[in-house]
Amino acid sequence: MLDKSKWISAPSEFGTVCPMFRKTFDAKREISCAKLKITAIGCYVAHINGKRVGSFVLAPGWTAYHSRLQVQEYDVTGLLEEENTLDIEAGDGWHLGRLAWIEAKKFGKNPSVIFELEIKYKDGTASLIVSDETTKISKSPILFSSIYDGEIFDSRVEEFKWEPAKVMEYTKDTLIPQEGEEIVEVERLTPIAVTKSKTGYVLDFGQNLTGYVEFTVNAPYGHVVELYHGEILDKSGDVYIDNLRSALQRIQFIANGKKTTYKPKFTFQGFRYVRVVNWIGEPDPKDFTAIVVHSNIKRTGYFSCSNEKVNKLFENIIWGQKGNFLDVPTDCPQRDERLGWTGDAQMFIKTATYNFDVERFFIKWLSDLAVEQFEDGGVPAVIPNVLGKVSSSSSAWGDAAVICPWQIYLSYGNKEILKRQYDSMCKWIDYIKNQGDNPYIWNTGHHYGDWLGLDAPYGSYVGATDKSLIATAYFAYSTAIVIKAGKVLGYDTTEYEKLYDNVKKAFQDTFIKDGRLTSDTQTAHALVIFFDLADDLAPFGERLNTLIKENGNKLTTGFVGTPYLLHALSKTGYHETAYSLLLQEEFPSWLYSVNQGATTIWEHWDGINDEGKLWSADMNSFNHYAYGAVADWMYEVMAGIKIDESSPAFSNIIFEPITDKRIDFVSASIETKNGVVSSSWKRDGKTVTYTFNVPQGTTATIYLNGSKYTVESGEHVFTTEE
Repeated sequence: MLDKSKWISAPSEFGTVCPMFRKTFDAKREISCAKLKITAIGCYVAHINGKRVGSFVLAPGWTAYHSRLQVQEYDVTGLLEEENTLDIEAGDGWHLGRLAWIEAKKFGKNPSVIFELEIKYKDGTASLIVSDETTKISKSPILFSSIYDGEIFDSRVEEFKWEPAKVMEYTKDTLIPQEGEEIVEVERLTPIAVTKSKTGYVLDFGQNLTGYVEFTVNAPYGHVVELYHGEILDKSGDVYIDNLRSALQRIQFIANGKKTTYKPKFTFQGFRYVRVVNWIGEPDPKDFTAIVVHSNIKRTGYFSCSNEKVNKLFENIIWGQKGNFLDVPTDCPQRDERLGWTGDAQMFIKTATYNFDVERFFIKWLSDLAVEQFEDGGVPAVIPNVLGKVSSSSSAWGDAAVICPWQIYLSYGNKEILKRQYDSMCKWIDYIKNQGDNPYIWNTGHHYGDWLGLDAPYGSYVGATDKSLIATAYFAYSTAIVIKAGKVLGYDTTEYEKLYDNVKKAFQDTFIKDGRLTSDTQTAHALVIFFDLADDLAPFGERLNTLIKENGNKLTTGFVGTPYLLHALSKTGYHETAYSLLLQEEFPSWLYSVNQGATTIWEHWDGINDEGKLWSADMNSFNHYAYGAVADWMYEVMAGIKIDESSPAFSNIIFEPITDKRIDFVSASIETKNGVVSSSWKRDGKTVTYTFNVPQGTTATIYLNGSKYTVESGEHVFTTEE
């Protein structure tokens, strides 16, 4: 790929200034087709004759660069003229910039690009324009650019000193065609309020989002305007930035004395509020636009009900996914992290596949996971792995290697993803088996446990549930998935079936004593029930229900227990308690943050307490999507839309809605590979009317009040008495 092109780079004396590459060429014959193939070490944006090439923001995206660097291909036929100029600006991006709170590994020293432009003419001839020593380079007006720290832009720079680009001997062996979704600008928001603060003016865009601000400046020559981005306001009404840790999220714009419109090119921010410093006069809201940026994933899932606070929760879940699905499933989009945490991804993936079409998004990310997996089968805590072996191979986090491909298969019927990832899935199980002296109990190594569980000892991030119980439970669960995946692929799974039986027995012998779990926590019971780790689940459902009732119908679960909590209650018949948890408005609850004005999902149940005090400054994101996994219970239990594992991609749909007298109606739909599946129910007095829509070419199995119905495609209406 790009065999005739050469890597070209900026000289080190450019410092932090982003380089701009230029290639001029003729195309004086009638053109049939023109294709530009291009990628970068760093990020790039290309223009031909002043017109932008494509819509990919932060191209070429973020992959495991040591093994995989995506190459984009654009049809540029309509951009060419007889005399042409190809300009490419480049910045550090993820490839070269600082990542995380440690000194992460970098690949190369300076932004570099490689490209080839093939022009085919109608007379049958062709020409090839490539990156080489004839390409020119200059400093751009972008004096500094960083994913975490923002940009410095000098609009006074109008003339460029061009010199030959530096040819580099970087490898081409890692180049692959574009595999994931492009990152794109999706929507635009204007401020809903402008207020004066002690340090400047504060813009409120009304929504916590991921992206950047486009603004128009009319200021004297050399005047510097600064923008600082944050998620919440402090007590004085100014933008709160302490939870960003070392990330500046700052834009500096140096004016040229003319009216100028600017937006960043090689950075993004997580924010609702923007502090504007050194603005001339009072800012006009019309001069500012927040541009929402995320991977080009199509919205597929919708939910609504009679409770407007639940609807707001669902909207917050959607915004949380949009804000954190920016090429990789990040934990948060604002502080000095923004990493592809494996645990967050596997906990949320079912909800993710219902809300949006994320098949291609996860295919790319799982390919990175496979190449980043350690030789012993361990899995890094973040993908791409910029942390090395720090805190890697934790249970529930490493299990993303198994859970994620299985869910992509179930949601989209993609058997190929199972085939591609199966070795990785098996390596993870084999890794667990080889830990410690007991091949059936995982009681060694580092584990995050029930991260941020509210039953944690004082001062601890880790909940009270025994880490070995969690690790062994996931060991069994992931082994069961590998067995199912192997059977789909037609492989012999005998050894894994034996392993599963032994792990399940060892779990019961070790963690269940006299019919009670050794960890008497909500999370432990949720895992046992959801993962089917007891021969009789009823006593554990009863105990889970009791634990919640004794806690005032409130949860204590963290990252591990929360995704399964309501499912475990419903699975054992405690639907009313599950609804009570969803509808709970006091702290801790999903609706507590809604009542606090949240527009996305918080990292901590008590990110802001009812007295207005913050949980902490060091790790307190207000856009952290993991707890939004409750949405898959809303789809599957409230609306009753479920995947039939024997018929993936909703080829046969299971409808099994569970009503609650506190809710008057529910409506949900999912656009699947086979068409739109929808389910709704509405209460009128003691009568409940259900409506199910089954796409053409599919079937459905409906369970209502103890009765079972098998139906073909079309609309089906049922009425029952409560």
